[in-house]
Amino acid sequence: MADLVADAETFLDEEKVAPTPPLREWSGPVLMAALGVLLLWVMARRVPDREPLLQGWIGLCGLVCLLHFGSFHLIALFWQACGVMARPIMSKPLQARTLSEFWGKRWNLGFRQLAHDFVFRPLHKRIGVAAAGLLVFLVSGLIHDLVISLPARGGYGLPTGYFILQGLGVTLERSAWGRRLGLQGGSPAWLFLFVIASVPAFWLFHPAFVLRVILPFMHAIHAL
Repeated sequence: MADLVADAETFLDEEKVAPTPPLREWSGPVLMAALGVLLLWVMARRVPDREPLLQGWIGLCGLVCLLHFGSFHLIALFWQACGVMARPIMSKPLQARTLSEFWGKRWNLGFRQLAHDFVFRPLHKRIGVAAAGLLVFLVSGLIHDLVISLPARGGYGLPTGYFILQGLGVTLERSAWGRRLGLQGGSPAWLFLFVIASVPAFWLFHPAFVLRVILPFMHAIHAL
């Protein structure tokens, strides 16, 4: 919990002033937010109604670009421009070079810190680093099942399976076999990251969620 407290204290400490972010720092998230708007309110409408799953996936990708890669970073930059020490919750995840770096240092740092403080740190000395790491991914999967599968009334267990796969991937990457396969850097590591994190995303955002949650949301915001 210490890191979270430190972040809150830093954010609220008026004596600590953040440096003004350079103009080039704004360009990436602005472009990603614009891409999200384009996908969500333009491209999704061009898909025939007989392809609702494709409509939903385009809208979902638009939401991710607009929020995770765009707006969240812009909010942090706004606070920094005001002199407040605010760290983006997403630390340029598309620049990750390994699966471990993606999940441990770049994607959703707020949840990562909570999981580290309340799951990994209390257990890693008792059950080992690898087992505690896998447990973090299991907990993450169960939480995603609650917020994805439960509202969708279907697809139960698929998000949990996705995150268990991520945990197994990280474990392999850090193992002796992972070192032999070159999974800790270079092209093999990036390809492994892409295959493990993105290809099974269909489990995470399963059809029940896309059709029963994303599509109604897109209609509500007049994206369709």
